[in-house]
Amino acid sequence: MAAGAGALAPVPGVPSASLHEFPYPPQTRPRVSGGSPAGGVPPATDLVLGATAGCLACVLTNPLEVVKTRLQLQGELQPPGTYPRPYRGVLRALGAVCRADGLRGLQKGLAASLLYQGLMNGVRFYCYSHAEDAGWTRYPGGTVAAGAIAGAVGAFVGSPAYLVKTHLQAQTLSSVAVGHQHNHESISGAFESIYRQHGVAGLWRGVTGAVPRVAVGSAAQLATFASAKDWVCEHQWFREGSWAAVLAGGMVSGVAVAVTMTPFDVVSTRLYNQPVDADGTGKLYRGFLDCVLQISSKEGLLGLYKGIGAVYLRLGPHTVLSLFFWDELRKMVQHQQPPGP
Repeated sequence: MAAGAGALAPVPGVPSASLHEFPYPPQTRPRVSGGSPAGGVPPATDLVLGATAGCLACVLTNPLEVVKTRLQLQGELQPPGTYPRPYRGVLRALGAVCRADGLRGLQKGLAASLLYQGLMNGVRFYCYSHAEDAGWTRYPGGTVAAGAIAGAVGAFVGSPAYLVKTHLQAQTLSSVAVGHQHNHESISGAFESIYRQHGVAGLWRGVTGAVPRVAVGSAAQLATFASAKDWVCEHQWFREGSWAAVLAGGMVSGVAVAVTMTPFDVVSTRLYNQPVDADGTGKLYRGFLDCVLQISSKEGLLGLYKGIGAVYLRLGPHTVLSLFFWDELRKMVQHQQPPGP
């Protein structure tokens, strides 16, 4: 959701047989001795596996995250057509980043992105696993609600890392710079500088945009991903159970998720990256609603959809890669567990 919010469980009402290849934990997992769910892994293990899977996927999708950040900051609070556009579309933006920062520029902020993915996905999978074990996902709408809540908690925990990630990914040469330039030397220097100037509260600046961003993205993906996968199989685009079908389902689902999540994503990026006064108050936006109103009035409603192409292209691959890595890691853990009594 990183973006990255991924689907975690089958949508209620969808026959389980059609989802047997999906790396989802079962809806009900009876406990065995030691507190581990039968046929599954404990929530604490899901925390580690979810964090690891999110980080592995992040390495491959971070370049699109860099492009998305630049596109969303381009022309900040300026009417359309009145500002230079060094970044035009996803492909040309990738080229512009390479020309300005070299190939390594496509992985700007990678360490902070990995930290965010590890924290956010680890906590998200952990919370969802607990909700599943408690039986909340068996109620109508429980899967979506649990996914949204788990995503919101994960976003809150990972907010400082997302703040630093945004600052580092926005930094570039002055000729192609967009948004405020914080000029951090490193990830550790960024954390130290923010904490020294604004204290602990400064590390959570922008969290009011991050929490609804991940909650909405997670809920939308849970509501559409499995159905989209079944749809591409029914139309015989790909063989059922293949990873091509899962990827295609992720890209179809990505349309709905990108449309619903991108406005929250733009607002989140702006809140995180804006310059602040000595007391930590934002110089451009007073909060989530003020940011929405300012973007809408000065950049038009389409301003809330800047970078939607990069958001969409990142969603499908990141979701599938996260699920794939998570599933493989869970299988390794399950094979090493001793059989129940």
